[in-house]
Amino acid sequence: MGWISPKTFFFQFPSLCYASGRKFCYLCFQVGRGGHPPSDWGVFRNKVYRWAPYHAESCFLSWFRAQNLSPDEDYHVTWFSSWSPCHTCADEVVEFLGQYRHVTLSIFAARLYYFWDPPFQNGLRRLQSAGVRLDIMSFADYKRCWENFVDHKGMRFQSRNLLRHRDLLASRLENILRTTMNPLPKEVFYHQFGNQKRAPRPYHRRKTYLCYRLRPQDGPVTARVCLQNKKKRHAEIRFIDKIRSLQLDSSQTFGSQIFEITCYVTWSPCFTCAEELVAFVRDHPRIRLRLFASRLYFHWLGKYQEGLRLLHASGIPVTIMNIPEFENCWWEFVDNRGEPFQPWNKLETSSENINRRLQKILEQPRNDLENDFRNLQLR
Repeated sequence: MGWISPKTFFFQFPSLCYASGRKFCYLCFQVGRGGHPPSDWGVFRNKVYRWAPYHAESCFLSWFRAQNLSPDEDYHVTWFSSWSPCHTCADEVVEFLGQYRHVTLSIFAARLYYFWDPPFQNGLRRLQSAGVRLDIMSFADYKRCWENFVDHKGMRFQSRNLLRHRDLLASRLENILRTTMNPLPKEVFYHQFGNQKRAPRPYHRRKTYLCYRLRPQDGPVTARVCLQNKKKRHAEIRFIDKIRSLQLDSSQTFGSQIFEITCYVTWSPCFTCAEELVAFVRDHPRIRLRLFASRLYFHWLGKYQEGLRLLHASGIPVTIMNIPEFENCWWEFVDNRGEPFQPWNKLETSSENINRRLQKILEQPRNDLENDFRNLQLR
């Protein structure tokens, strides 16, 4: 479908806990490539005929597969749907994302489909585990749908009763997902992850945020979590505590599975956190850890330089974030509402300067690095 009529939109999309007479599911989609604004858009509606049922989610996936997706390009898909996916469609989406690892998906639903039924709840959890962003449509989402998918003929958007049960449904969804991640607000991301030499206005202190993605080597993403420094508890230590609690080293539960963990941090680790990370990886040989840092923390002090060399020598790569890494962090951990990442002024120049500093640090003589390894019992 190209457009939805205003009458259909106001009948099919209100945020209600129980919506009788609404058998159709309308799925409005946008597809962005790389960091560019959405270039493809449209509407799918499910077929409800008993002899040929076909859900809107399946319609979209069939269409999307036929677009000759390039393996060298990242795709960011946003759905605005009148119903959340059923458990069968959830499985189909999870399977699709497992095949196309360069595709990310955000789903903003007006209503929850059979939210009291355990199979449908489990379907939503499987979507979240596969890295899908799930949320209930907000006022901004409804307005965006009105402007992009409704044949409004110039009529101004009025929310009417569209948001009647929105807060209640959002609470129910949160309880179903029991998520450990609160997406970063856009303002927090730009301020805290910005790699400018001086913090932009307003001049608030930039803190340590650590966002990590956990993925079995042969499976979909199983966790996305954002952590922040707490008093006397650095974000890196909180990260170690979180991963230890999962008992990924249990062969009885996970067999010989290898786990890949990618961390995006606002500041590189201090020396103490570097030691803890090295010891953690030593104790968990099936974990492959990689760090992407926006900035270097006290890089002019010898002890902090020593910590960076210790991480590098232990096989934990520390890489300075540039546009591709900032974009990945934006799509995976930020409440972006489908908006593309907007690089700040001189981002690439700052990244290159910070990376040169890092390389000089890593190339310096290692001094007592041999003793550091012996103390950590890595030899």
